[in-house]
Amino acid sequence: MTRRATFIGFTAVLLWALLALLTVGSAPTPPLLLNAICFAIGGVIGLAWTARTGGFGKLRRVSWKIYIFGTVGLFGYHALYFSALRHAPPAQAGLIAYLWPLLIVLFSGLLPGERLRGGHFIGALLGFLGAALIIGADFADFDPQNLLGYGLALCCAMFWSGYSVLSRRIGSAPTETVAVFCIATAVLSVALHLATEQTAWPEGALGWASAIALGAGPVGLAFYVWDIGVKRGDIQLLGVASYAAPLLSTLILVAVGIAKPTAGLAIAALLITGGAAVAARASMSKH
Repeated sequence: MTRRATFIGFTAVLLWALLALLTVGSAPTPPLLLNAICFAIGGVIGLAWTARTGGFGKLRRVSWKIYIFGTVGLFGYHALYFSALRHAPPAQAGLIAYLWPLLIVLFSGLLPGERLRGGHFIGALLGFLGAALIIGADFADFDPQNLLGYGLALCCAMFWSGYSVLSRRIGSAPTETVAVFCIATAVLSVALHLATEQTAWPEGALGWASAIALGAGPVGLAFYVWDIGVKRGDIQLLGVASYAAPLLSTLILVAVGIAKPTAGLAIAALLITGGAAVAARASMSKH
């Protein structure tokens, strides 16, 4: 476990903070088609990097089971997420889906050599409360018809947290394998798009620039650096620090005028920052 790997993993959180802004810019492309475009770009970038570093030899030595695991992880998470948003209000479904950082912290306690401390629990809960304030979920108007969407969102959170934690167990698999995961995810997304969606490509220079930026960053590079972080860094600290994504995403939307600053945002910032500080202190006390 290294601090450098933890820092590299955290850059994925910074990239994911751009998801909302770039997704808005890529409209009206439907989710699965956008998924296919982005993962195709991310996969090509990964294969180019693998070729430059001579890493194709590593790919041949990887078990097919790992390729299935990675592809199912990336594709499954996004398929569940998009489906959840179709069957439930986006804010509520988004909040449930964003349980994955908390679940990463809790599930990581099951890993060999890892032990949860009170600070991890407190930090994770503070971060979750901050994320809830940002998303602005309101369950007052509960509708039983949304139960399917809520269930899919919960499966989504469990899927990504399970994928991230289990990635630690297969830490011997090189990061280059993520390029194969991305290409396979793009292919599956195309198939599902053709079966369920109407094709609508990004519009104009802004639309294509947003889609390309998504593929190069939040739905591309982010998965490579996240792979390094969860395999070689402090996975508990990364789990809690992931709550910075909705905070940074909201701040970016405020900066460009899409969202307005509120008192709730300020309180959420304190909760998330405080939660990360508590968890960091707990992690530092382990060593």
